[in-house]
Amino acid sequence: MTETRAHTETAVIAKRVDSGSPETAEIRELARAAGYEVADELTQTRTEDPAYHIGKGKAGQLSELVARAGASVVIFDNQLGPYQTYNLGNQLPDGVRILDRFRLILEIFGQRAQTRKAQLQVELAELRYELPRAEAKASLAKRDERPGFMGLGEYDESREQDIKNQIANIREELESIEETEQHRREQRRESGFDLVALAGYTNAGKSTLLRRLADDLDVDDNEDLHPDLDSTAESEDRLFTTLGTTTRKAELDRREALVTDTVGFISDLPHWLVESFKSTLDSVYRADLVLLVVDVSEPVEEIREKLVTSHDTLYERNEAPILTVLNKIDAVDDDELQRKREALSALAPNPVAVSASEGRNVDTLRARIDEALPALRRERLVLPMTDDAMSLVSWIHDHAHVEDVEYGDQIVIAFEGRPETVEQARAKASQLEATLEP
Repeated sequence: MTETRAHTETAVIAKRVDSGSPETAEIRELARAAGYEVADELTQTRTEDPAYHIGKGKAGQLSELVARAGASVVIFDNQLGPYQTYNLGNQLPDGVRILDRFRLILEIFGQRAQTRKAQLQVELAELRYELPRAEAKASLAKRDERPGFMGLGEYDESREQDIKNQIANIREELESIEETEQHRREQRRESGFDLVALAGYTNAGKSTLLRRLADDLDVDDNEDLHPDLDSTAESEDRLFTTLGTTTRKAELDRREALVTDTVGFISDLPHWLVESFKSTLDSVYRADLVLLVVDVSEPVEEIREKLVTSHDTLYERNEAPILTVLNKIDAVDDDELQRKREALSALAPNPVAVSASEGRNVDTLRARIDEALPALRRERLVLPMTDDAMSLVSWIHDHAHVEDVEYGDQIVIAFEGRPETVEQARAKASQLEATLEP
């Protein structure tokens, strides 16, 4: 697995597009997130060259650029084949590494992976990245009966099967972890918590919004129930600050919710990479409500494209309602915000517009969350005046919203809570009555 580097390396960015002007802002951010210092860039608009990806002449220019910058890494904002990587490597100064877009993303993920689940997902993605290259290496070498054909190195016929076996083992362990996490989610629901998930692209402001919504930072007082709750959630302007999930408790008007921030989506990811990190999105798929956070300061076409992709991802397995949050309204004026609301109305009907960084309209968002979550059920219980009944009253206070309690010869308590909580309270009350029967 990729390790964090001890010092910053200098990198040169390269990007090829079939048509139009190559944009490099995102790949620069990705490079910065990985800890690289970008010294220069080279771009080209042309059809892909099968041997060098960029043209051979451009490959020579790239070599000169790298030498002048003293760079040790070239980062392509494209996917490179093994043959292209080999040919480019022969053009560059000795010792210069080549990373394509997806290898760079894997490197970032490797640096961010702190939990066993995140580490397994990174390893799975790396293996899925390597598998077709191992298959190609073996196929080419067998076809030409020359190990190391085209400079791709010696091939081992068993390597392909080894990778497949490792992938199978990792998937099995991830399934086991997910079973444990699903059990934990069910415990939380039984404890009266609603589960809210934050989803959206990187740098949309999800972590900042989590900090605004979560007014109780000390949520680790019950390790058995909430072993993964964090007291911090970074909100710095870096991609992939959150690789795993961060969960915090948020107080709403009549209920308590656990809000989970998940890894951000990113554009132009191959299927194998998305698949590797699907279990990270289980917190989204199993939530009671999903907050889809978008950066409203971006161009409207870019926002629309991201919303379409997000909906495709979320609706694949998600059954919870989705509430779109237009974040960063501090970066646009009222007229621009209104134009974008109207332009996005088909994809984001009745969104909530907020500034997580300034805290604007967060109270409005809390109210909308409360409205969008599953309806609470009202209940009224009549309990005997006993110590056990007082314990049940205390339990109801902890797990539901108590509207009124009357103490006399009997205890009369009126409350509202999740259906599961109401059923539990009824069952406990029935048990109390049973113990009093002669």
